Amino acid sequence: MDNGDWGPIDGHEVEPLDVLFAKDPGRTERLSLGLGGIWFDWSKLPLDEILVGKFEALAEARGFAATREALFTGGIVNPSEGRPAGHVAERGSGSAEANAAAAATHVRMRALVDAIEAGAFGDVTGVLHIGIGGSALGPDLVIDALGREGSRYDVRILSNIDGQAFEDAVAGLDPHTTLVAAVSKTFTTIETLTNVSAALGWLSDAGVEDPFGRLIAITAAPEAAVEFGVDSTRVLPFAEAVGGRYSLWSTVGFSIALALGWPAFEELLEGASEVDRHFRFADGRANVPLMAAFGDLTITQLLGCETRAVFAYDERLRLLPSYLQQLEMESNGKLVTTDGEPVGRRTAPVTWGGVGTDAQHAVFQLLHQGSVVSPVEFVAVIEHEDGQDDTHHRQLLLNAFAQGAALMTGRTSDDGARAYPGNRPSATILLDRLDPRTLGALLAFYEHRVLANAVLLGINPFDQFGVELGKEMARAIDDPAERDRFDPSTRALIERAGL
Repeated sequence: MDNGDWGPIDGHEVEPLDVLFAKDPGRTERLSLGLGGIWFDWSKLPLDEILVGKFEALAEARGFAATREALFTGGIVNPSEGRPAGHVAERGSGSAEANAAAAATHVRMRALVDAIEAGAFGDVTGVLHIGIGGSALGPDLVIDALGREGSRYDVRILSNIDGQAFEDAVAGLDPHTTLVAAVSKTFTTIETLTNVSAALGWLSDAGVEDPFGRLIAITAAPEAAVEFGVDSTRVLPFAEAVGGRYSLWSTVGFSIALALGWPAFEELLEGASEVDRHFRFADGRANVPLMAAFGDLTITQLLGCETRAVFAYDERLRLLPSYLQQLEMESNGKLVTTDGEPVGRRTAPVTWGGVGTDAQHAVFQLLHQGSVVSPVEFVAVIEHEDGQDDTHHRQLLLNAFAQGAALMTGRTSDDGARAYPGNRPSATILLDRLDPRTLGALLAFYEHRVLANAVLLGINPFDQFGVELGKEMARAIDDPAERDRFDPSTRALIERAGL
């Protein structure tokens, strides 16, 4: 990639936030946008009109429009693996052929959901959803966020291979009325298949006559699931082009549809589809995910920040930071461009975060006064649905807004321990309410933001080869014949653990 495209941006002088506000009374209005029942405020990031214009020029030079169109028309946007990215088709936003294929798998999934509701599997009270990474994080987030009052089944998400995680997941479930949903793109993921085997044993030990009859497989390799022993009528396929961290919209969302009901799943898809339409047709600074990427790159490239903190000021979104860790770092944690050349600059920052107001009493000391500057993203919801007095939610929102203001303005003091430097950047994302449609819109926004960042950096957000090395070595390390090639420290640890 031509690094010269970055010249005007790399040479841009970033002014302090208080100066930017003082010079531009209309700054908040210009740097805020609404989409899909969500308000985005980037005014506390060190963007200015000139810098935004430079980023727009960079987007044009990097072929952003062409890559974006390829995403929605089935073009190759994952060059290292020579494939399109199929997640937008799951929302009806892809090519005609991909949309039709995705719709067919949704019809199959709905038929299975209807059959379960009609009693084809007998009495069902619980669902043990087994997957890892994208096969678990998306469904876990959505069900936790939206299913607290209205989940129709007791859905447990099991991802970790730790035996304690398995025992925690099945605790309180009735094996005679529990379905097991095994989610694995290749149906070879060792953690998932180990847990599936344990689940089948759990069913058998409880006296369930046909454990495999309680097993549903969700995979892009249906033949592997059948070979494992799953009846073909209980296999829900999805497209090979759907990446794991982008997969909750596909049949991977089976547990979401079961827990929340099919209408809620459709609303989730429609919220995402609304953002798809916006992302595809809005240009430059009017494009919400692209503007978010401008802010991200200002922070990483001009301020040199290596981390980004996300704090959900809503208990229902407590899993959002974990979900974003995979989406952002697995997508854009890359060293080389799409041409295989060194990127030569920072790519994805480390994503971390937590839940407000808990985090204020833990990590905000560093954010306000630490020597490491980390931009903060506040995510909050205007309406609440809990049964408590409005005072709770009012204080929650006031805390979120106050933290952003305090990070920016700081406070001077003759006592250095009580001085706050200020000029610390933040952004705020404010949802009108939290429902399937707005949550779908929020997650699609984050997906497209990842792509926008990747295009401007010249990297591929759709492969994840960095995940594979550890898996390969974990398989090799279990073979005594292979252990000699490992370092002395690793061999000593294996011996000490008695492995």
